[in-house]
Amino acid sequence: MAEIRWTLEAAKWLQDIHDYIAQENPNASQNVISDIHEKAQILRNFPQIGYLYRSEPEGDIRILLYGHYRITYLIKNQDTVEILGVFHGALDIDKYFP
Repeated sequence: MAEIRWTLEAAKWLQDIHDYIAQENPNASQNVISDIHEKAQILRNFPQIGYLYRSEPEGDIRILLYGHYRITYLIKNQDTVEILGVFHGALDIDKYFP
């Protein structure tokens, strides 16, 4: 079972998502963030479930979909999955991972 680590950048993205949704619906904002965290937990047992975005020397960068969001993560080794960011589907992910 792999350990899930959230980068500071990923935590910032989650906070931004929360704050944006909370402007209209504070209850929904907390639910969305909780659901994103819960969806990411599947990576503990199935780290390769997301589609391959790119291979890097550090490991494979993959993307797991959740609703309108893309959970981008790095498989560092069999024991560690690092969440790199959570992006809205409308954003150009290549801008953040050149």
